[in-house]
Amino acid sequence: METTTTMQPYKRLNPLNDFLFLKVMGEKGDEAQLLGFLNAVLGRTGENRFTSVEILENKSLSAEYVSGKASILDVRAVLPDGSKVNIEVQLRNRSNFDRRSLFYWGKEYTKGIKSGQDYLELPTVININIIDFEFMETENFHTVFHLREDNESHLILTDMLEIHFINMVKWRKHSRIDLVNEALHRWLAWFDKSSPPELIEEVINMDKAILAANERQVYVTGDEEAIRAYEMREMALMDLTSDLNHARREGMKEERLRTASNFKKLGVSTEIIAQATGLSVEEIERI
Repeated sequence: METTTTMQPYKRLNPLNDFLFLKVMGEKGDEAQLLGFLNAVLGRTGENRFTSVEILENKSLSAEYVSGKASILDVRAVLPDGSKVNIEVQLRNRSNFDRRSLFYWGKEYTKGIKSGQDYLELPTVININIIDFEFMETENFHTVFHLREDNESHLILTDMLEIHFINMVKWRKHSRIDLVNEALHRWLAWFDKSSPPELIEEVINMDKAILAANERQVYVTGDEEAIRAYEMREMALMDLTSDLNHARREGMKEERLRTASNFKKLGVSTEIIAQATGLSVEEIERI
């Protein structure tokens, strides 16, 4: 074990609230914890570990921005080899998340070159998405994508694209947790709001970078303005969830109405259509 500490009693908020994540991992002074997390995600150990990171701060944290449902509060950084990293926390399932991630990768990639420069100036861009919803048919909680040849998967077109998905839903179902040897396991245990206090204390005592993140979170959550911003962000995300659920319900109802309309054209009785679709007799008669 690297260090030992006694946890101070405090209200543990959700580390994956994207505002709080940004304050803990994405501001000047947060390099120690961000570096530890990036080495864990990228599988860098021993002599291959990155030893420094430059944080590119988000300068648009106005109250209106934080409370916006569509706002993206991402963490951006540059690694010693010139690779650019973009970390986004997404706890609500928006449609086409795979395309959305690729779009934001593309935006970051094209920022890396100016008119007249050589294509060799383009940087490697690594997208890391921490998500908390079902996504992709795999049991793995950590998936990594590159541009590979279809029949020879070892053949990568370029290393300029690297997209990670870290799925907290699948992490909670993971049965082979190895806190001693797997740094990413320690980080996900700390990120998971549902982790019991004794587990949080264990990973803090094992990992100096997580200790730094925990101390930073305690400091941030002691500020009334930061707590207000945290709560604004929680409300914005709750509103987004409500909007998404409403849209899904409306979409499902429209599908049932189309089905009922087709049944009516076939001469099926109103009562049977109601049983099959869950619509009321009045709704079916209005079609």
